[in-house]
Amino acid sequence: MLATPVLGITVLIVAVERFAGFGMFDPARGGDPVLFQHMFWFYSHPAVYIMILPSMGVVTEIIPCFSRKRIFGYSFVAFSSIAIAVFGFLVWAHHLFVAGISVYAALIFSLLSYAVAVPSAVKVFNWTATLYKGSIHYDAPMLYAFGFLGLFTMGGLTGLFLAALGVDVHVTDTYFVVAHFHYIMVGGALMGYLGGLHFWWPKISGRLYPEGWARLAALIVFLGFNLTFFPQFILGYVGMPRRYYQYPAEFQVLNVLSTAGATVLGVGYLLPMIYFLWSMRYGKPAPDNPWKAAGLEWQTQSPPTTFNFEVPPVVTWEAYNYDEIDAGHKQEVKVVG
Repeated sequence: MLATPVLGITVLIVAVERFAGFGMFDPARGGDPVLFQHMFWFYSHPAVYIMILPSMGVVTEIIPCFSRKRIFGYSFVAFSSIAIAVFGFLVWAHHLFVAGISVYAALIFSLLSYAVAVPSAVKVFNWTATLYKGSIHYDAPMLYAFGFLGLFTMGGLTGLFLAALGVDVHVTDTYFVVAHFHYIMVGGALMGYLGGLHFWWPKISGRLYPEGWARLAALIVFLGFNLTFFPQFILGYVGMPRRYYQYPAEFQVLNVLSTAGATVLGVGYLLPMIYFLWSMRYGKPAPDNPWKAAGLEWQTQSPPTTFNFEVPPVVTWEAYNYDEIDAGHKQEVKVVG
């Protein structure tokens, strides 16, 4: 809501420049191309955080359920999402370190880019603390959550390298950036998406998928992803630029590894599609709450009725009260009327 109008204004200015001849971005007409980059990234960097925040929410649901513990530091996890959203609007110019902005501006945006890592790290620490001494169940959603933790952490740590001015000058527009981006947006966002899809599939479809195949797919996705993108960190470090289809012979092995990993990753993505479709016809009927989860959605039938509840429910338990559930306390939805 806040960033998209800036993109709309940017596109409008480009149109006016092209059709009316005004010089806003075109240097040949007295415009400033760096201004276009500022306006583009002011939208585009918050958009990246928009894509990762839902997966963070999914992981916050999965980890307490499969470790049978309340989420550690719930208020910190919640407020860190707000902090990420706020800081996401303040770091756009770290994409412009080699675009000619002043050293002082670059220094400020470098510090802000380090700051945005703090709320993300808070989430990772709290998720890890939730796992500590938990009764962990290694079902498919939890395996994807573990994959999310590892890959998102790797993506976040490599983001700190890009926030450092001296290192960024070296690795800008190399495959290091490609690898970092995909560790966040594929390793993070997509792992969370797949974890959530497996977690809520019994509720969505009313059917159970084959757990063994789901665990195998999670393992294949994790291995295939790392084989695809980790070599790109090395390629970027040694100087291979992005967007080039040809490269020196010494880069051949790492590029072949990356291609092989993409093939493995593709198999990992196809497997869930196959067994999800299979489960809709041949899967065992799912109980209302197969995971013994605490969320309100698990108190409805699987799949839910059109209106979920016929009348508004009254929740009488705290969120993530897995200690009470495992102690035998029943969660009963009271209804109004």
